[in-house]
Amino acid sequence: MDLIAQIPTIGALIYRIKYADGRLPDMDSSLDWSGNYAKMLGCSDDPLFAELMRLYLTIHTDHEGGNGSAHTCHLVGSALSDPYLSYSAGINALAGPLHGAANAECLRFLLAV
Repeated sequence: MDLIAQIPTIGALIYRIKYADGRLPDMDSSLDWSGNYAKMLGCSDDPLFAELMRLYLTIHTDHEGGNGSAHTCHLVGSALSDPYLSYSAGINALAGPLHGAANAECLRFLLAV
C-alpha cells in the first residue's frame, strides 16, 4: 500500500524534473486527490485540467478486474504473496502487447484523429 500511495508523487516528480523546476508543491488538504495531482503537475490554476484529471482517474480506477494486469495482481495476491510482489506482477503484465501496448495504440489513434 505504501508503494501504491507514492505513485502519484513519483509520477509528478518525474514530470516536474523533465518539464519544470523539479520541485513538488506541498499538498493542499482543501483539494481532492485529483486536484492535488494537478497541483503537483503544475496545472492547478486551470480548473478544467483538474476536472479532466478527475474524470481520467475515475475512468482508470474503474478499470479493475477485466484486464491482464489487474487479474494478475489479484491472482498473485490471492496466494497471500507480499503486496509488493503482487503489484510488480501486475506491472509486468502491462508489458504484453495486448494490454500495455493497447494504451499506446489508443494514444496513436487519438493523435492521428
